[in-house]
Amino acid sequence: MKRIVLTGGGTAGHVTPNIALVPTLRELGYDIHYIGSYTGIEKQLIEALDIPYYGISSGKLRRYFDLKNFSDPFRVVKGYFEAKKILKTLHPDIIFSKGGFVAVPVVQAAKGLHIPVIIHESDMTPGLANRLAIPAATKVCCNFPETLSSLPEGKAVLTGSPIRCELHDGNRLAGLKFCGFSSEKPVLLIIGGSQGSVAVNQAIRGILPELLKTFQVVHLCGKGNLDDSLNGTPGYVQYEYIQKELPDLFALADVVVSRAGANAICELLDLRKPSLLIPLPSSSSRGDQILNARSFEKQGFSKVLMEESITPELLLSAILDLYQNRQTYITAMEHSDAGDAIATITGLIEETAGKHK
Repeated sequence: MKRIVLTGGGTAGHVTPNIALVPTLRELGYDIHYIGSYTGIEKQLIEALDIPYYGISSGKLRRYFDLKNFSDPFRVVKGYFEAKKILKTLHPDIIFSKGGFVAVPVVQAAKGLHIPVIIHESDMTPGLANRLAIPAATKVCCNFPETLSSLPEGKAVLTGSPIRCELHDGNRLAGLKFCGFSSEKPVLLIIGGSQGSVAVNQAIRGILPELLKTFQVVHLCGKGNLDDSLNGTPGYVQYEYIQKELPDLFALADVVVSRAGANAICELLDLRKPSLLIPLPSSSSRGDQILNARSFEKQGFSKVLMEESITPELLLSAILDLYQNRQTYITAMEHSDAGDAIATITGLIEETAGKHK
């Protein structure tokens, strides 16, 4: 039997593309295993799929001062030896890495054991973890044509992002029932990212009375970000995180407000959902979400509003404008060049694993 090890974690965006590949990999006859961190979000998401999961020590390479910067390198080294031991036991034909710092020791251990590695970079420019891993990779997949120039010639492949097929199976009526909504008003879906966004959450709640005059609002606000004072507000529901019912919520949504993580916006493109993107500001990130958002804005897929520019009036106006002109964005998305990322990536996996065997 062919065997593959998937890795990646830290946020849902480093896990869901791996999950999207699982059904096709199983159809192709792969025995699938997963290496992630001990307690990251990837652990619960992967174990729910009955995939053997192995936790390793993981550090984070920060661009700012933190006392953990002195201890985390030792965690990475520990993770390397743990990953190497696991890979020696499993003898996989190939590794597929979605990134995140937990993937770095796995990829480096695979290099030492001469196991081929395929990496996927979602953002416009490679993040630090993937930049460390790219020299050990056989192929590097990416989402944006602009990214090809940032990757080694001969390794780079434009694939797009694998989207979970079940997202297309959502039912609007089931979504209405789940949220307790009526069919009389359009639905606005707010996605703050798997870790939540305090700025987006506060901005939306600040104009909630005005929003509810036009919309019913589904608010995915992230772990620990619920506002109990809003429970029972007619036309408004809030959840920390949704997994099983997410396809129904996407089917329910007429327009979406979202951060601009690459995987999230690729899902919106695939589902043809008009969106207002509020990227993480460069002051609290490396600026990748800003680049992602500007690319989608240029292609006519989304509106963009910078977090530092948000005022209640501007945010409300942008959402109403998005809804009024939603068909324009849908038409642009329908004419996009996005291909079948799952078929392209699993084809690369088959080819690379075959050469290794």
